[in-house]
Amino acid sequence: MDMIPYLAAASAIAALALAAFFYKAVEAAPPGDDRMVFLMTEIQKGARAFLYKEYSWVAIFVVALAIVLAIVIAPLAAVSYILGALLSAGAGFIGMTVATMANARTAEAAKSGAGKALPVAFRGGAVMGFTVAGLALLGLMFTYLLFVVWLEVDKAFEIVTAFGLGGSSIALFSRVGGGIYTKAADVGADLVGKVEAGIPEDDPRNPATIADNVGDNVGDVAGMGADLFESYAGSIIAPISLIAFAGAGGLTATGIKTDQTDFVSYLMFPIAIAFLGMVASIIGSFFVKSGDSTDSHALSRALHRGTNIAMGLTIIATVIAAYMIFDVDKPWGIAVSVIGGLIVGWALGKTAEYYTSDAFSPVKKIANQSETGPATTVLSGVSTGMVSVAASVILILVGVLVAWWGGDTSFGEAQIPGGIYGIAVAAIGMLATTGVVVSVDAYGPISDNAGGIAEMAHLDPSVRKVTDALDSLGNTTAAIAKGFAVGSAALTALALFKSFEYAIAAAGGSLDLNIGEVDAFIGLFLGAGLPFLFAALTIDAVGRAANKMIEEVRRQFRDIPGLREGKEGVIPDSARCVAISTEASLKEMIVPGALAVVVPLVTGFISVNALGAMLAGVLVSGFAIAIYMANAGGAWDNAKKYIEAGNHGGKGSEAHKAAVVGDTVGDPFKDTSGPAMNILIKVMTIVALVFASAFV
Repeated sequence: MDMIPYLAAASAIAALALAAFFYKAVEAAPPGDDRMVFLMTEIQKGARAFLYKEYSWVAIFVVALAIVLAIVIAPLAAVSYILGALLSAGAGFIGMTVATMANARTAEAAKSGAGKALPVAFRGGAVMGFTVAGLALLGLMFTYLLFVVWLEVDKAFEIVTAFGLGGSSIALFSRVGGGIYTKAADVGADLVGKVEAGIPEDDPRNPATIADNVGDNVGDVAGMGADLFESYAGSIIAPISLIAFAGAGGLTATGIKTDQTDFVSYLMFPIAIAFLGMVASIIGSFFVKSGDSTDSHALSRALHRGTNIAMGLTIIATVIAAYMIFDVDKPWGIAVSVIGGLIVGWALGKTAEYYTSDAFSPVKKIANQSETGPATTVLSGVSTGMVSVAASVILILVGVLVAWWGGDTSFGEAQIPGGIYGIAVAAIGMLATTGVVVSVDAYGPISDNAGGIAEMAHLDPSVRKVTDALDSLGNTTAAIAKGFAVGSAALTALALFKSFEYAIAAAGGSLDLNIGEVDAFIGLFLGAGLPFLFAALTIDAVGRAANKMIEEVRRQFRDIPGLREGKEGVIPDSARCVAISTEASLKEMIVPGALAVVVPLVTGFISVNALGAMLAGVLVSGFAIAIYMANAGGAWDNAKKYIEAGNHGGKGSEAHKAAVVGDTVGDPFKDTSGPAMNILIKVMTIVALVFASAFV
């Protein structure tokens, strides 16, 4: 039992070694001709410049919150918090670096077909996936072993929880800042280039094209990596903190058993699942292979093969682990909780795939509606996103009920309330295979960049056909990963919420969530409204930044002779567009990012009951908005690509112009506001948990 954290740490090191192996494999692939290398380098320079500036801005916030933690909680909590922030930022930077190496190499490989291009893009994404999972698990295990096992310090579990807060802080700003950057550039490039100038996507004449490709990396790679880092770490922290704070609250009659063996079993099981899921992900990653077909179904099967194998291995290992770790009558019950979470996460992904893939009717319906103009395109996408929420809510409720039943079946009433513990470990089930899930997600932006380089380098149209097929699938895989992330956010936040209740009790306070009381009623409505305010701020930020980008692209087309006509030797000022996106996104990310931390802190010091109700409101409305935005945005994007493939008049048709408008509306939905919702949910909950004793 005592060896489990060490085994988990060893599996994390193995994941990092695999990431290094894939990095070398990507590096060894040929990057193409001089023009392709130049474009790759420009994208890499822009992405690095943005991350350096973003991290320097976020560092001020991190230092400020670390000081607050040191004063209010414990100095070591600040150390744990900074470690989580540094590792999260490091994972994003490493993933972005290899993604900007893999784009040109994927385009070069696409000359030989999809069978050569897909492995390059996947390996580039796998560096991100296994770096995220490896650093998150290794950092968390080091923090746990150092403060809980080796030093046995006071407030050890609050200190461990602060690690998750560090990851959440970076994730919040990375998702918001990177999302604003990428969508400002994307919207500007699309509206002026495709709609006004009538030139293809990623045309080298468009000065916003480089900024758009930079944005794919800082938003969809670095931002996404930080997002999944905190999601993965949070899913492990949730059951650990639940047990720790429940025990600290002195729950014995209907709570935790008093003997140390059972306490350790509760703590070790989620760590064991993380270890087993990591090993399964490593094995599954080697099964991602494809033939030469550009058919979306064949590519999808090839890409998801690794995830499915990893899930199957995790299910088998979970049952074995439950029987080995727990000395109860029905250990299969808690295994059912984990497996239920894993299956619901998979089902959420498949639901997202149904609503966002051009292989199914929702996207085809949006494409068909594009023939009657932008208004019907937008309306159809909105309804598609909303309908997908209903299906996702039902799946989450099924997952909660199965997890509660499984935990309650195993433990009954003599130990920690088994139902809520079952829900906590179900969240780990959803993210146990994070390594391979993120690999599949990060593959998408690499394929998108490869298509951009193919266009800008004037490669044969057959190359762009291959990269477009990979990119279209990438939109779907991104939606699937977002489904995993927001589903785990709901379950993790629920477990952290219960931990918050126990932490309040342990500090001598109490939590009354009777909505008949005015403070709880106010908190509930405040929480329900916050995700809408957060979404409005981020969408408005994209709009303002995109407006500056649009004006700059128009100015260059107007003032640079021969640019729009594509005269030889005339090149756009791409650096100016990169600077506009960088400056705008960094300024715009501050208010939404600070909102998630400041509001729970202020509310908690006024009334813990209002804070508790607010967390409930944020959880419910934030989950619904996240699903709606992610799926609506993904559906609009693939409807545009479906038309570009030759349907409904193809590129340049009126239907295509309408679809571009829909895609533009969906861009901040799926890549800025929607993905940030699950971080908002967890940041607010984990802030409340870490500062619970201070509130009391």
